Amino acid sequence: MLVLTRKTGEAIQIGGEIEITVLSVHGDQIKLGINAPKHIEIHRKEIYVSIQESNNEAASISEKLISNLKASKIDL
Repeated sequence: MLVLTRKTGEAIQIGGEIEITVLSVHGDQIKLGINAPKHIEIHRKEIYVSIQESNNEAASISEKLISNLKASKIDL
C-alpha cells in the first residue's frame, strides 16, 4: 500500500486520467474530490462490496435456475 501525505488543496494523480484532491479536513473526516472519466465507476468501498455481493448472488441464482430447468427436462 502506498501511503501519501497531502494537505488541503493538494492532489494525487493516478495514471493519466484520475486526480484525487483533498478538499477539506474536519476532525477525523476528509472530503475528497475525484476527477475521472465518466466510463470509470467510482463508489465508496462499502457500496462497491454490496454491488459485488448482489452480482454474485444474482449469478448464483441463475446457475441454480438453469440446473433446475435442466433437471426437470424442460427444453429451452
